[in-house]
Amino acid sequence: MPIFFFFIFVMEMDRYDRNLLQLLQKDGRMSNQELAEHIGLSPSPCLRRVRALEEAGIISGYHAKLDPRRLGLTLTALIHVVMDRHTPERFAQFEAAISDIPEIVECLLITGQTADYQLRAVVRDMDAYQILLLQHITRIPGVSGVQTSFVLRQTGNVVGVPVSSIE
Repeated sequence: MPIFFFFIFVMEMDRYDRNLLQLLQKDGRMSNQELAEHIGLSPSPCLRRVRALEEAGIISGYHAKLDPRRLGLTLTALIHVVMDRHTPERFAQFEAAISDIPEIVECLLITGQTADYQLRAVVRDMDAYQILLLQHITRIPGVSGVQTSFVLRQTGNVVGVPVSSIE
């Protein structure tokens, strides 16, 4: 079995870069002029920094944050999935199948639990969850167990990285 090594380049960042990342996480549509004013740089060096963060892959994209409730998606489920075998092939097969299910908005391979994966699903209601579970998730080859918790309330930001803790 081949062994793969992954090297991740970690870009040196100063307070300007960290401030830019914090601002862009809160509002990815903020103009370069606004960003520059907030961090205390002129627009040209500010834009160069943003582009460098993008080129380094630290900023991997810009997204619209949607309110699921206003779209009629009122139920969020955290689904722990147990796999029958712990092989790279089985995990790859599961991850490929999950990526084709639009209701699954997050898939995490985890440790420290009896489950192998934690999924976050957003659906219309309990009936939609039942269809997702019985017609999709449990039919994926290798799924041997599922346990679900339902989110009562979400506090805090669902996306984002604590940039202020980076030195």
